[in-house]
Amino acid sequence: MSVWLQIIGVLVACLALGWLLRFAGERVTGGRPFFRDMSLSVAFGYVVAVVVLIWIIWSYYLARTLVAPEVNKYFFFRLAIEGFLLFAAAAWLFRLLGRSVGTAGSKKLFRQMPLTASFGLFTILIYALLAIFAGVIAPHGQEQILQGVAANIPPGGDPAIGGSADYPLGTDQIGRDILSRLIYGAQNTVGIAFATTCLAFFIGGTLGFLAATLGGWLDQILSRTVDVLMAIPSLIFALLLMTIASAWAGSEKGLLTFYMVIIIAVIDSTRVFRLARAVGVNIVVMDYIEAAKLRGEGLTYLIFKEILPNATAPLLAEFGLRFCFVFLTIASLSFLGVGIQPPLADWGTMVRDLAQFINFAAFAPRVASAPLLAAGAIALLTVAVNFVVDWMLHRTTGLKE
Repeated sequence: MSVWLQIIGVLVACLALGWLLRFAGERVTGGRPFFRDMSLSVAFGYVVAVVVLIWIIWSYYLARTLVAPEVNKYFFFRLAIEGFLLFAAAAWLFRLLGRSVGTAGSKKLFRQMPLTASFGLFTILIYALLAIFAGVIAPHGQEQILQGVAANIPPGGDPAIGGSADYPLGTDQIGRDILSRLIYGAQNTVGIAFATTCLAFFIGGTLGFLAATLGGWLDQILSRTVDVLMAIPSLIFALLLMTIASAWAGSEKGLLTFYMVIIIAVIDSTRVFRLARAVGVNIVVMDYIEAAKLRGEGLTYLIFKEILPNATAPLLAEFGLRFCFVFLTIASLSFLGVGIQPPLADWGTMVRDLAQFINFAAFAPRVASAPLLAAGAIALLTVAVNFVVDWMLHRTTGLKE
């Protein structure tokens, strides 16, 4: 039987079980509204959720009880489940701590905070601490080639497969400590992405508010220019400009990083411009703006004292989303070899450099996890920021559960 037929058979069985659940629940409860008004699709969803949960528990049980090589099939699945449970527990404890320690305002904020937002804030805090104190936390330098230590030591610290307890995440192809480079990667990748996002918001926000306030020919010129830039796929446009910038920079790797920050900030400022202009156009027609103009207030006062405070909520939410896009763009350019240049540690470059370990996935999954360390760091921060942004949008828009 093909895989597709098996999937179809499982779905049909779940549909039948959903109908049976609704029918039996209605009979047992005497026609209570919960089962009486339940649609077949909702009952089907409940059954699918239970089936998936049972499959997860059973697969995790196999991952803990089977012996190699069978257990290798479930290695990454077990790692994902244990990581999820670990971070869920840490997020719950972080939220519990926030409800007990701090000011009255912060305690109230943590009481209203869902677990997903707590997880996001906790993860962002960990990344920030790693980025700020990388020089103290990392056991070795990001450029340091360890003398007398072999290259390509696999992660896991298991001597049976060539690992070392002194280097739990192994070493790269020239003998640098992967754990240290991961920590410094938070400082370089996240730090540069944050600075780039701030620059993009300064450019796009300023021009967007100017276009909304002044209007006329300035609004038309800026809007049409932004339309042209947004018509080009951002990653392809950035790759093209970075290729040109590589020729300009020559051997100056620091200059190439500077060009990358400018290029990505200008490209992403177009999205910020559209949002700032859209929000600003709705604000400039308000009565308090007209009153400020009648008082003789200047353009700077109108933008920074009247428009910006009333546009903070959507801009903050956009800042989180834009940071994710900038962060992923930098990692993608580094993976392609035109982003952050070595010897600086960068997660995108690490994924590319450690890609050869994927060949060991079938019989040594711990070894194959080396490139997934940097990829997982990228994915984890992206998910965390999106959780916080969703919570911010929920709070600022007044939506209720």
